[in-house]
Amino acid sequence: MLRAVLAFIVSVLPLSAFELPAKSSQCVVGTAKDWNTSNVTLNTYEKRGGKWVKVSGPWTGRLGKNGLVWGLGISPVPSGAKVKSEGDMRAPAGVFRIGGAWGVHAGIQKNPKLFYRQVTTRDLWVEDPSSPSYNKHVILDHEPSTAWEKKQQMKQNDYPHTLKLFIAHNAEPKISPGHGSAIFFHIWRGGGSKPTAGCTTMEEKKLRELIAWVDPDKQPVYVLLPEAEYQAKKAEWKLP
Repeated sequence: MLRAVLAFIVSVLPLSAFELPAKSSQCVVGTAKDWNTSNVTLNTYEKRGGKWVKVSGPWTGRLGKNGLVWGLGISPVPSGAKVKSEGDMRAPAGVFRIGGAWGVHAGIQKNPKLFYRQVTTRDLWVEDPSSPSYNKHVILDHEPSTAWEKKQQMKQNDYPHTLKLFIAHNAEPKISPGHGSAIFFHIWRGGGSKPTAGCTTMEEKKLRELIAWVDPDKQPVYVLLPEAEYQAKKAEWKLP
């Protein structure tokens, strides 16, 4: 009897469905051919009059060497689906907030409200799952001295990482140790000939345009999915 009552209650309760946040009016969309490709097509959209309108694109980018896997963002992970792990060389799929830029330059063209920090030798981004600072930006009060500190340094004299925009995968306030860290939009390697360890990369000109466009007040999000998954979720999630 109790099972029957519970089954009835579940049947009449509305199912909680995900959709893009109502207050998000900027969206970067990345679609890949399938789960195992490292190539992505990117477009940007803005919501105007309640409808998504394309602002720029398409342009090409690169993803993780091994393709994509579900990531920890604001969208739900399908029941039983594999989730990104540290070092799997896959880009996180789903919907993620965008925010914060880091670079070696004293200043960049950006919205006044977008956080930007010029990276120094004391800036770390922790990718060690055993650290309480995992997937967080840390500023040391001293020059890095240990091997661990030097390994976490953001400034590595590496051109592709001289400018980056944060993709909030597995980010605060809820970080899950070991499920992937340091996911950014940044400059691609070899003119786009090389995949990434999990980030989304593009030519520097496009990255600068993207950063200049992002407006924190519009609560920008990044939607990254294989093409078939994007089409399947488009209506339900109210995607562009």
